[in-house]
Amino acid sequence: MNMKKIQKGPMITCLSLLFAGLIFTTGCKKKSDGSPEIGPVPEVATGNYSNVLLSTVEFTGNVTADHGYIISKRGFCWSSDTQAPTIRNDTTVAPEGRAGSFNDTIKGLKGQTHYFIRAYATNINGTGYGDAAEVTTLDSTITDIDNNHYRIVQIGTQIWMAGNLKTTRLNDGTAIPLITDGNAWDALTTPGYCLYANDPNNNIIYGALYNWYTVNTGKLAPAGWHIPSDDEWTALSLFLGGDAFAGGKLKETGTVHWKSPNSGATNSSGFNSLPGGTGFIEGSFNLLTTYCFFWSSSAQDESLGWARVLSYDSEAIESSATGKPSGFSIRCVRN
Repeated sequence: MNMKKIQKGPMITCLSLLFAGLIFTTGCKKKSDGSPEIGPVPEVATGNYSNVLLSTVEFTGNVTADHGYIISKRGFCWSSDTQAPTIRNDTTVAPEGRAGSFNDTIKGLKGQTHYFIRAYATNINGTGYGDAAEVTTLDSTITDIDNNHYRIVQIGTQIWMAGNLKTTRLNDGTAIPLITDGNAWDALTTPGYCLYANDPNNNIIYGALYNWYTVNTGKLAPAGWHIPSDDEWTALSLFLGGDAFAGGKLKETGTVHWKSPNSGATNSSGFNSLPGGTGFIEGSFNLLTTYCFFWSSSAQDESLGWARVLSYDSEAIESSATGKPSGFSIRCVRN
C-alpha cells in the first residue's frame, strides 16, 4: 500500500511567518499615529541645598519612581540663563542605580551669580527633571568698616580674603591706635597697628601690620568674618598638599612685590599672598618683599601667639610661635 509523503517544508515556513508576525504586533506597541510608544522616564524631585559658597553648593535629589527601568545617569543641571536647565547645560553625574535619594556638590560656579538648578535622572526612555530651585552664590568681594574692598577666594570649603587687611577700626567702629614709634609699640599690651616704615603707600599694597592684642579683640575682621585659628590655617595647608608645598600655592607670582627668586610661587589657590614684612620687632621694620607673617587667633601661652610664615626663597609654609607685640599681616576667613 502506497502512502503519500507529507511535505513539511511549506507548513513550517508558514508557521514561522505567523509566529514572527505575532511577536511584531504584540511586542512593539504603537501610538495612534503609527509611531512606536516609548516607556516612561524617571520621576524626579529636586531636594534641599546647603553650604552655598562662592563657587560651590551642595544639593540633594530623589528619584521618586523609576517605573522598573535602570537609571543610567542622575545628578543636577544648572544655568544662570534659563529657568529650566537641561542636561545640555552644565551637569553633575551621580552613580547610577534605581529609585532613591542622591546628593552631590556642584562646583565651578561664579561668585555673586543667580542660578536655576534642578535634579535629573535618565533611563532608556529619556530624562526626567525635578522643579528648579534658585540659588545665588556669595559675593566675590567684601568691604571692611573703612570701605576698603577685598577680593575673596574659595579654597576647599573655606572662603578667604585675597588681600591683606587695611582697616584702621574694629568692626564696632572703635579706632585702633596707630603707632609710629618703636618704643611705644614695644610697650603695648593693648591693640595697635602700624604701617611699614610709617609709609601710608605701603598700606595700599601690603596692608597694615597689627599686634596680636588687636586680633584678640575678636572685632578686627569685617562682620561675618574672623581671624583664622591655628587649626584653620592647618586645614588650608592640608588642602593645598601640606606645609612643604602650600606656600608656593599661596604666594603671588613674579617679582613685582616678592624678592627674587620667589621660589615655587604659582598662586594656584588664588590666595595672592603678599610679603608685608614685620612691624616694630625689636623697635624696627624688617623683611618687606622677602617674608609675610600672618597672625592666627590662637595663642600658645601668655606671651606667644601662633602665626604662619611664607618666604621668598621657599615654597613651604611654616608655623611659628611669636611674641604677641609683633606687627604682622592679617587675612580673614568667612564664618
